[in-house]
Parts: sequence; structure tokens; C-alpha cells
Amino acid sequence: MFGFLKKKDDAPPPAPERSWAQRLKAGLAKTRSALNTPLGELFSRAKIDDELLEELESTLLMADCGIDATTWLLDELKAQVKRAKMETPGELRAALVSLLERLLAPLEQPLDVSTHKPFVVMIAGVNGAGKTTSIGKLAHQFHDEGRSVLFAAGDTFRAAAREQLAEWGRRNDVTVIAQESGDPAAVVFDAINAARARDIDIVLADTAGRLPTQLHLMEEIAKVRRVVQKADPSGPHEVLLVLDANIGQNAVAQVKAFDKAIGVTGLIVTKLDGTAKGGVLAAIARQCPKPVRYIGVGEGIEDLQPFSVKEFVAALFDTQ
Repeated sequence: MFGFLKKKDDAPPPAPERSWAQRLKAGLAKTRSALNTPLGELFSRAKIDDELLEELESTLLMADCGIDATTWLLDELKAQVKRAKMETPGELRAALVSLLERLLAPLEQPLDVSTHKPFVVMIAGVNGAGKTTSIGKLAHQFHDEGRSVLFAAGDTFRAAAREQLAEWGRRNDVTVIAQESGDPAAVVFDAINAARARDIDIVLADTAGRLPTQLHLMEEIAKVRRVVQKADPSGPHEVLLVLDANIGQNAVAQVKAFDKAIGVTGLIVTKLDGTAKGGVLAAIARQCPKPVRYIGVGEGIEDLQPFSVKEFVAALFDTQ
């Protein structure tokens, strides 16, 4: 009579939650394919020769490692082949993995927000890089760590940016200091004073997206930095540049330009799941090394995590 009621056991089991390593591996699938498909063919050859090394060079360049990093990796590999008398491509592959870990190692420096209170973080980048979304994900992480957060809506140009930040504020129970219009530097100044008065741990200050070629806007963001120092002479304690991994080698130019204007102290590299250009981190390591504080491999709130070289390279070469 009650046959229409399903037993609890009949319900489909919930899908197991993927670990960060699994999400990272899935997120780097495009770059891994761009690297591993040709590398798999190269490393399955019978011997190491000049042709193999030339094709390896082309593969690294196609993954957007850049000329500087690719040249360094190839020179080091050739030296190791000679020194260790390597004969098999398998040995060469292991040496490449080790060298890439060595190249990227200086970029692995986790963000420490315990040094000041409030700890003031400025977030900068071009339009569409994922600044506001990254701020929301960071707030979620900081809350999980038991830290209080306040948002400064320093993007006073786009109403949609304020609304997006306000939505992240609601989701994370974070107060947003904003103005309908006006000076972004004044908004950030007010937010720092509000955080101090409310005993808040971290201020995350959003800024309007801008291109490095827009000199008046680069001067404006430099002004925001100067005003932060007026509100707190020790700040900003971190200046994060958000980079869209899809832009490849342009990321290097962005790091240099924003660093010149505001003194970049760390990077967030987003959208690695949407590109085959994950090798750009190697280019950054050689040409403009800055700590990569976080990387993003998806839309989920957990898909922004601190950068780990070993995890990144393992996911890139499928060595886990």
C-alpha cells in the first residue's frame, strides 16, 4: 500500500566532493593536454636527440612559458643530459618536472594576514580579470579561518561592481563600505577607519578595472595607494594583482606596469581552467617574479586556493 514510498537505500548516493588536488587537475586539463600530448609522443621516443629537444622547445612555447623561461629550461636540460649521461626520454621528462618545480619555487609564498590589524589588501587588475569574484572567495576563506572582513567598494565607476560586491557581502556576512559616486580613494580611506573602529581583521579594497595604457587611471590607483598610507602609514599590507590566465604573455606586461604604479606584492591567477596557457607562470617566474598567492581553477567558491608548486606541476604533468 505504501509501495510508492522509496526506501532511503534506493536514493542515489550524493556525488563525492572532489579534493582540491582533483579540482586542480581537472582545471589544468587544457594546459596539461597542450603539454602532455606532444610531450607524450616526444618522451616515448627511443633516444634523446637534437630533434626531440627542438620539438620540446616548441611545445613549451606553445604552452606560453615564454622565450626566457623556455630557453632557461632547455639550457638546464641539455646540461643535465650531458652531465648525467641521460639516454632515455623518460629521464628527460623527470628532469623537466624537477626543473619546472625549481623555476616556480620562489613564487610559492602564502599570504600572511596576521602581521597587522586591520590588514589592508588592495586588489587591482584589468576589467574582467575576476577581481570582485576573487574578493568574495577570499572573504569566504578568511571567514573559515575565523577572521573578520570588511569590503571597500573602491570601484566607483561601475554600479554593477558595487552590486556584485554587495552580493558577496551578503553571502559572507561582510559589511561593505561604498558610495554611489565619488573618489575611490575616499571610500578606501573610510573603510580602513571603519575597520579600525569595529576591530575588523582584514580590509579587502576593490578597485576599478583599468588597462596599463590608461595612464590617468593608473595615476588614480596610485593615489588610492597613497591615501591608504595616510589612513594607515604601514599599509597597504598587500597589493594583489588579479591576472586572467587566458591572456598568456600579456600577463607579464601587466605585472610590470601595475608594479611600477602601485608596487605589486602578490598575484592571483584566475581562470586557469579555461586556458591552455598555464605555462605563463614560468614566464612570470623568469621575467617579473612575484609571489603567486592564489590560483583559480573554476567558478566554485572553493576553486581559489593558495598556490602550491608541487601540486601545480603534478597536475600539469599528471604525476600525482
